[in-house]
Amino acid sequence: MNIDWAALGTVFGVSLVATVALVGLFTLGIAGLSRQPETAEPGGRSGGSLMLARAGAYVCFGLCAAAVAYGIYLIVA
Repeated sequence: MNIDWAALGTVFGVSLVATVALVGLFTLGIAGLSRQPETAEPGGRSGGSLMLARAGAYVCFGLCAAAVAYGIYLIVA
């Protein structure tokens, strides 16, 4: 039995990077959704940064879903 250590190391490295990236994206999404609205100042706009954080969270979740779907596609195909 002959083990190709270079290929095994490549698979390990790619898996590690992909896992860290996916968990990081999901964490950013959770952090974006957990933002609380700031107290409204008289005459000020308080919803802009909250809406931007929520939109960024949805983008992060969309990228996570795309990565998972691509992984399933690679396994099935």
